[in-house]
Amino acid sequence: MRVAVFLLVLANLLFFVWSRGYLGAPANPDERRMSLQLLADQIRVVARDDPPAPPAKNAGGERKVSAKNGEVCAQWTDLASTDADRIEKLVGEQFAAFRVRRNVTESSGYWVFIPPQGSKEEANRKTAELEELGITDYLIIQAGGPNQWAVSLGTYRTEEAANLGLEVLRAKGVKSARMGERKTRPASTTLEISGPGGQADALHRAIGALVPKAGPVACKVKVEGSR
Repeated sequence: MRVAVFLLVLANLLFFVWSRGYLGAPANPDERRMSLQLLADQIRVVARDDPPAPPAKNAGGERKVSAKNGEVCAQWTDLASTDADRIEKLVGEQFAAFRVRRNVTESSGYWVFIPPQGSKEEANRKTAELEELGITDYLIIQAGGPNQWAVSLGTYRTEEAANLGLEVLRAKGVKSARMGERKTRPASTTLEISGPGGQADALHRAIGALVPKAGPVACKVKVEGSR
């Protein structure tokens, strides 16, 4: 019994000496982990209780323009033709170091129709003939213009689809139907302006004062080797 008590006391004494580092082990248990880390002296604590703050956004939520070799490029899209003319004039007179590239886009489609009938009464007579052929999907154009009192028989996004629709109607006996292009919205203009980055902010402010509703977006970056 005395031997057991003596061994227990001896074990506790040895554990105490070992935990204090008297036998060569580090007093701080974290020291051994630090010694095993690579470049432990370069570890930097960025936060203890709270996560790091996210990167700050650009003031005002502005969108950056693409830049290359000290030159910036930005686009102004969906411009009316008159606004595009004013911006081009501004750049030419006050920012000669910048280059302007202009692109005009027209949004159009195709439609199948019966040409204008001259009056509402004649258009109604034409639609009555259509109903006798079993065709009820039509619309009389009443708005003023070159197509007033025409009868629309369908609109299509592509010429191929419009021709197919025309063939179906002619197979049903609609001999007066025609197919044609139809503009769905006015043309819009895009200006791509590139030049020295040091003058970009002044250019953007000048354009913003001239056309307040217009705002720049980054130019599309072309990947080398792409076609």
